[in-house]
Amino acid sequence: MTSTSPDANLDALPWSYCRHGAAANDVGCRGLVVEPYTACLAHLGDADRSAYLAGLYPGADLDHRGTPISEELLSELLGAVTDPHAARARLGHARFGLATFSGDADFGGAEIDGDADFTEAEIGGDADFTRAVIAGNALFVGASIRGDAQFSSVEIRGNAQFDGAKIGGHAQFARATIGGYAWFVRAEVGRDAQFPRAQIGSDTWFASASVGGHVQFGGATLRGDTAFRGATIVGDVQFVGAAFEGDATFRGATVGGHAGFGGVTFRGDARFGGVTIGGDATFRRVVFHHVATVGPLVCAGSLDLTEAVFGTAVTIEAAAATLVCRRTRWASTAVLRLRHATFDLSDAVLEHPVSITARAKRFTQDEQEIPELGLADPRVRAASLRGVDAAHLVLTDVDLTDCLFAGTVHLDQLRLDGLYVFATTPTGLRRRGPVPVRWTPRRTLAEEHHWRATRPARAGGWTSAPDGEVPLQPAALAPVYRQLRKAFEDAKHEPGAADFYYGEMEMRRHAHDIPRSERALLTTYWALSGYGLRASRALGWLLGGIAATVLAMVLWGLPKEDSKPQSTGTLTGHSFTLTTDEPEPVNPDGPYRKRLTTTRFEKSLRVVINSVVFRSSGQDLTTAGTYTEMASRLVEPALLGLAVLAVRGRLKR
Repeated sequence: MTSTSPDANLDALPWSYCRHGAAANDVGCRGLVVEPYTACLAHLGDADRSAYLAGLYPGADLDHRGTPISEELLSELLGAVTDPHAARARLGHARFGLATFSGDADFGGAEIDGDADFTEAEIGGDADFTRAVIAGNALFVGASIRGDAQFSSVEIRGNAQFDGAKIGGHAQFARATIGGYAWFVRAEVGRDAQFPRAQIGSDTWFASASVGGHVQFGGATLRGDTAFRGATIVGDVQFVGAAFEGDATFRGATVGGHAGFGGVTFRGDARFGGVTIGGDATFRRVVFHHVATVGPLVCAGSLDLTEAVFGTAVTIEAAAATLVCRRTRWASTAVLRLRHATFDLSDAVLEHPVSITARAKRFTQDEQEIPELGLADPRVRAASLRGVDAAHLVLTDVDLTDCLFAGTVHLDQLRLDGLYVFATTPTGLRRRGPVPVRWTPRRTLAEEHHWRATRPARAGGWTSAPDGEVPLQPAALAPVYRQLRKAFEDAKHEPGAADFYYGEMEMRRHAHDIPRSERALLTTYWALSGYGLRASRALGWLLGGIAATVLAMVLWGLPKEDSKPQSTGTLTGHSFTLTTDEPEPVNPDGPYRKRLTTTRFEKSLRVVINSVVFRSSGQDLTTAGTYTEMASRLVEPALLGLAVLAVRGRLKR
């Protein structure tokens, strides 16, 4: 595959070139002249080529820069330097810069004692260095490889430099050993770049590289710094089990598929600023020894930090569909600023304060907003806090509608700031069988929703438990409500505490582990005043009681007529004795309709109102009226007190 394009820099080439096929507008072949001949290896006569090849030996240097080389010619060339005892080609320096290979460049199993220099070479097929040993550097800067770059199990004792290289197929470095650095800066790989179980002794740079398929570094050991800054990867990135001994920089990288870092150890800084991931990002069991900031990054799928360990203080900034932090361990303080994410902190270990905050604005990198890959819902929602020690947890502007709280440790010490939202009772009229039901608005736990949704005679509007989640019974939910109530009381938020007190009492009323007598008492308390929290219910009963008492007084309590005292006297000598008798009240008689008069109603109302405020009316009453007034003086002030208590609970801060 001879190049015929004029090259303005040919005069600057550091070798004498062949010029075969030169014409008026064509400089001809650029191949290095084989001494003592006047042409390159490709254009030597048969006799001269045979003489040259016969003069080669194992370990000889090969310098054929700029030379067009066919597969047959390469086979003859390598055959001339093959060690018959080792049955492998052995070269000194291999210099093929600007060479043009019409087919495959097969150096598989070769031993190169110096450098392998293929700078700006053009390879029409595969570049195969499988199991080769290169004692010096492997230089493919600006090289063009139409097929695959096969370097599986290669041993490169120096550096591997592929800056600006273009590889049309796969870049395969499985189990490769590179003693120095591996640079793929601005390289273009058409398909996958695979480095599973590779050993790289110094830096690994893919800065501004482009990979059309997947990137695989599973089980690799990268002892220097690693940089994927500005890289574009169409497929997945896999670093499962890799070890980063130096700093790892992925700043501004774009991954079209999933990113897998499971089991990775970052001993230096890990920088993910401006990273966008089109699929899931998995950091399971990752160990961050020294990291200050993770992000801001955008993940269209799930950001999984399950069993990850953060050894130092960290700030995590992420926009993701979900954030999974099950059994994640923070050994120092941490700040999580999130967008869109539904996070799960089940069994996470918080040794120091950890705050989770919903960020209102988009994340920026270098003063530019990071695209959010179709993430639409800006809310940050909590899915579970089970097993977490909430004494170290602060949630700000978090939606707790679907959050599972049962099993949280020190839930009474949870701190909630900003605008937080809990689940609420169903709104509007619902039907429980043939009976319409209207639920009193209040904050509830998601677990109460799950339990009520399982009840046979439930009213609609309650949310069922997710698949695989077993609804908890009221006896298990009452302590959860109690701890949340205490958390709100400690924060001086009495209205919020009132909602959770109501929930606690509801769970106690429905629990099966308390005596029936206590449940009956709780049911009465609920029916009369909503556990002292529903002023309208208490006032309704109060007004009903007053109305009933007034009616009883009108019909039976007031005597037929007001008693008129009678006085009688006895005169004995100069002494006068006067006795006044109060006749017993006469029960009213006659039809009830005639007893309903304005006068009797006014008197009855005065008696009842006085009884509410513990005052005696002074009105003569029948026996039935006396007992009615006694009951009124006992019950109605209690109902009034419950109403006042309910109003106070909603207003106090």
